[in-house]
Amino acid sequence: MTKPTGVREEPPYLRIVAEIRRRIRDGELTPGDRVPSTRQIAREWGVALATATKALTTLRLEGLVETRPRTGTVVAAAAPLTAPRRRQPAAPSSEQELTLERIVRTAVDIADTEGLSALSMRGIAARLGVAAMSPYRYVPSKDDLVLLMADAAFGEKFYPADIPQGWRARAELGARTLWALHRKHPWLAQLDSLTRPLLVPNLMVHGEWSLSALDGHGLAPTQLFDIHVLLYSHVQGLAVHLEREANAAATSGQSEDQWMDSRAPALKNLVDSGRFPTFAKVVRAFDDGYDLRLDTLFELGLKALLDGLTPLVEGQAPLHE
Repeated sequence: MTKPTGVREEPPYLRIVAEIRRRIRDGELTPGDRVPSTRQIAREWGVALATATKALTTLRLEGLVETRPRTGTVVAAAAPLTAPRRRQPAAPSSEQELTLERIVRTAVDIADTEGLSALSMRGIAARLGVAAMSPYRYVPSKDDLVLLMADAAFGEKFYPADIPQGWRARAELGARTLWALHRKHPWLAQLDSLTRPLLVPNLMVHGEWSLSALDGHGLAPTQLFDIHVLLYSHVQGLAVHLEREANAAATSGQSEDQWMDSRAPALKNLVDSGRFPTFAKVVRAFDDGYDLRLDTLFELGLKALLDGLTPLVEGQAPLHE
């Protein structure tokens, strides 16, 4: 059936906005509840990620939703019961106001709240309220943008001019600084591997701090760099699970606790099988289950690493190439 002449079809993003607005108004979504992510919207309504981003941006501008780091987009605490029906996302008064800094900052915000997989050049443009191709005037590709994002994120923390005494205190400060940055920006751990390192200036600042802490103790260059890589891998190896858990929660719709509850029968079968007696003994000793605390594991692992490395760094163990 053809549409009546002169009747303009409502843009897809406005239909999505109207439906989520209705869910909030009718109490299906209450303050603090997560609203569908960009990927969930794209899947549910069959639209592009840029369209999904535009819908969430409109709801955010109306005050109905707000973004929270590593939680995503949730219903705002003081969401108005009624909202303008056709409020457009605010755009700069002219595209001359668009800058590379704004593009990078917006991209980091998207990655922080929705994950690196939700990042797209079109989605960034939609969030900024500019034409879809406008960001390409400032950065040639998404890959180039991700490098700029990483450099900006690693540049958020620097080291004091008053250097702590002792190699161990300096190594601890370097590792904890990197851990704090990965905690704030979990997507950082997804960007590189030990064999293909991320070569951006502000990450090198942290590398220089680590290497200089270990330098001057008689270590061969290879051993010095091995220890530096080992400390970095401890941070990255734990931090990679921050983003993976966030992605798993967004994809499955289940929190970590909900997922474990759904696997309770499988866990019980393993415990009761008699094949893994030590595992069974430990699991049965937990009163309220095991709470995986990455911050605790980070500190435990850092202490164990530095304790083990102390004889080598301080010359109490032989050097081996």
